[in-house]
Amino acid sequence: MTTLDRLRPELLTKEEVYDKVDYPEVFVLILTVILLALHFDFRPTAMALLVIVGLPSMLILIYNYRRQASFWTSNIVIILLSMVIGSIELHMIISLSLAALIGLRIIVSSPENRIKLIIVSVITVIIFYYVSIILNIPKLEGYDDWITPLILLASMIVVLCRFTCFYRKYVRYEAHSHHAVGRLNSAVSVINKLTRFVPLQVWEPIVRADIPVNVSNKRAKLTIMFSDIIGFTELSDSLSADNLADILNTYMHSMTLIANKHGAVLDKFVGDGMICFFGEPNSQGTRQDALSCLEMAIDMRREMRTLRQKWRLMGFEGLYIRIGITTGYCHVGNFGSNNRLSYTLIGKEANLAARLESSAGKDEILISESTYDYVCHNYECQHAGAFHLKGFDKKVQAWRVFDPDINKANLSKWVDYTLPGFNLHLNFKDMNHNDYQDVKARLNFALGRIEQENEKNENDINAENKRNDIGNK
Repeated sequence: MTTLDRLRPELLTKEEVYDKVDYPEVFVLILTVILLALHFDFRPTAMALLVIVGLPSMLILIYNYRRQASFWTSNIVIILLSMVIGSIELHMIISLSLAALIGLRIIVSSPENRIKLIIVSVITVIIFYYVSIILNIPKLEGYDDWITPLILLASMIVVLCRFTCFYRKYVRYEAHSHHAVGRLNSAVSVINKLTRFVPLQVWEPIVRADIPVNVSNKRAKLTIMFSDIIGFTELSDSLSADNLADILNTYMHSMTLIANKHGAVLDKFVGDGMICFFGEPNSQGTRQDALSCLEMAIDMRREMRTLRQKWRLMGFEGLYIRIGITTGYCHVGNFGSNNRLSYTLIGKEANLAARLESSAGKDEILISESTYDYVCHNYECQHAGAFHLKGFDKKVQAWRVFDPDINKANLSKWVDYTLPGFNLHLNFKDMNHNDYQDVKARLNFALGRIEQENEKNENDINAENKRNDIGNK
């Protein structure tokens, strides 16, 4: 510590001195009673006023030099100012000067105390006004006396100094606020970036409630989903890194939106696969968690059809999603160390979901028996068989999940049909009603072109047959 640092508490700057003097009105009080004593040639009444007002004023200066302003001290200062105003029998100029100081003290006081201070001031002025009349204290004569302008000048100086002090504080606070806002915006920007790496259900309670974060986990019943893209590994061998990254980012973006829509915890991305689960930290009940998970998986499969159509037009074909879902007990929570945590799940059921996903076919959703028991009344499922899965001694029964509209052809929200040279993909769920006429026009145009090509082919066949008949003759 340097010598300057050790002397810092004793060596105050000008601004710090101003800040330490919380009651500059007291200087005007002392000056006023001294001038009144001089004016009245130190008569007993003037000396009594000097002692009654001057002594408490000196004590206030000494006592409050290193203490914050308080209601009771402000109350005493206002009483002393009001005593002087009443004692001089409301001499206009001096009374207005001291009243300005009373108003200043009331303004800087807390709002809940202002009415109290006003009442105290008025009562004190009235009491000492009548006391001065009873004691027959001599009045100040004339307005040209040198006391009046001197007290007025002192009051103006105090008001200006107070204003300067407040303005200086305002400038400092404004600079601090701008700096704090800048730091806050930077912190918010950093937090917004970091939250992209953490599931919403994990970081939101931490930010809102500021709860402690440590290594902790618990056993809970979850519905877990594993998914990946069939054919992605083969496609990666024939695509450039840029095209591969574009396909993968598009897929992950779409699937993330669907996962967030259904309230899933997106645990992690593993290459072209993803892991989601329901049940923690917010659960709607085991059955509803299973239904939400399956609804999310069906929406992901539908979205994959839309993406596959886009990629097909770009020349990338053969990309299909496969999904495995199971319901069971796992350990979920913060795993790792106090320096690095990961909110994830571990357990046999998580392995089962991964094995079901790897056993699923193109665009298939395979669910375990535990999940099937929760969703079979809401979704049409077909027994897919008993599978020998790695890590499981017994065969695992699995069910294949169909789209809800599969047996409602007339009401189906999807039409997807592919032949060499022909791709038909209609998604009525996302289609606007205003586009129906345009779609009909396009389909009619396509039908017209098909009829033209069909007629042309028939004419070519007939002409070829005629040539063959002539040649045979």
